[in-house]
Order: sequence, then C-alpha cells, then structure tokens
Amino acid sequence: MEERIQKILSQHGLCSRRQAEEYLRAGRVTVNGAVASLGDRADPARDRVEVDGKPLQAAPERICLMLNKPRGYVTTLSDERGRPTVAALVADCGQRVYPVGRLDMNSEGLLLMTNDGDLAYRLSHPSHELEKEYYVTVNGDLDGCDERLAALRELEDGSPIVPAQVRILRRGRENWVISVTIHQGLNRQVRRMCALAGLTVRRLRRVREGALTLGDLAPGAWRPLTAVEVMSLRG
Repeated sequence: MEERIQKILSQHGLCSRRQAEEYLRAGRVTVNGAVASLGDRADPARDRVEVDGKPLQAAPERICLMLNKPRGYVTTLSDERGRPTVAALVADCGQRVYPVGRLDMNSEGLLLMTNDGDLAYRLSHPSHELEKEYYVTVNGDLDGCDERLAALRELEDGSPIVPAQVRILRRGRENWVISVTIHQGLNRQVRRMCALAGLTVRRLRRVREGALTLGDLAPGAWRPLTAVEVMSLRG
C-alpha cells in the first residue's frame, strides 16, 4: 500500500516524521533511484526506498517507554556540544527510540520515547491536547501565585495559552511547591508563566501526561509502557 515517504521512514524507526521531512528537503531520500520530494508516496513492499544510499531495513518492533529524565540531560539523540543526552539513558532498550516532546536541560521527570512514528506524530500534533502536570518548586512573590498563574491567558510574547489548572501542594518559609497542569506544551511554557507571575523556578518536574503518571520510577530509569497505557495515549 502506498504511503507518504515521511510516514514510511518513521514507521521503520529511522526518525520522526518531522526529521523525515528534513531528509526529503535535503535530497537524502530516493525511491527506485530517483530523489524523492515532500508529498511523494511509495509502497515499501514494492519500491526500493533508500536514505543516504542505504535501503530501509525491516520495520522494527514498535515500542514506547517512559523515562524519568534527570536534570543535566538534553532531550535529543545527539548533542554537538557534547552534553549528556536522554538517548544514553535508554541505550539498553533494544531499539532506537526518540523523544516525544521535550524537557529542557534543567527540567526533569516524565518523558515518553518511542520508535512508533504514528504515535509520536499524534502526541506532538497541536490538536492532541494531552494534559501535562508539573510539580514546580518556586520562590518570589508567593502570596496569590496560584490565582495569578491560573489567570494568565498569554505569554510574554503574546502567544495565547489555555488557562492552566494550579494547586498549591506545600507552603514553606521561602519555597512553595505548586502543581501546574497545562494542555499545549509551548516552549518552556511553565517557566515563562512563572516568570510572568513573579516567581523564580527552583525545580520543575513533569509527573503526568494524560493518564500516565511517573510514580516511583527512579531518576534516570525507564520502563516500557503496557499495551493498555499505549492504547490510552492513542485515545
């Protein structure tokens, strides 16, 4: 059956659909010897699809796992500056998997990784509003911070945001721990919201995506998702 080239590449675990589009724009993909373009289709059972002159291997077993990302790791498969990557933490999973979404270097917690391009595309698409909950340790202008955060409707650059759900989990003398649940997941969204509310983030940890919770998974550890958990992500 013919499918778009970027979907075929992602299904074979080579890269995400977005990365596949970059491969196509760079002329790195050929179908039956001809350079492929965005929008082209092929049948992997009939056509010879190659990337950088190498034919696609058989599609690997699809897996999806949950990683408890520690601080100090970048959410990428390789880093030109030599920083530790999340790929190193899941190198023993038996497949080449890539991150779904991002956590910045100083953030930690639940990060999904998969070689299932269709699932990654679905979870990353703006129309798929998967709830993400963060536990955030903050200081600064603490009184009323939950109300200020929940009242925000846009970021500092004018980007509109869906109102967050905010709860105070623990009050301390200098630091408070709050729960912030968002839907969109814009770049560094929670940190930018806290800055607008007069707060300094001391620790940011993602603890939930949809129905998936981090639980007692140790920092740096990973586990495969169950079939039921994957079904819940597919909606």
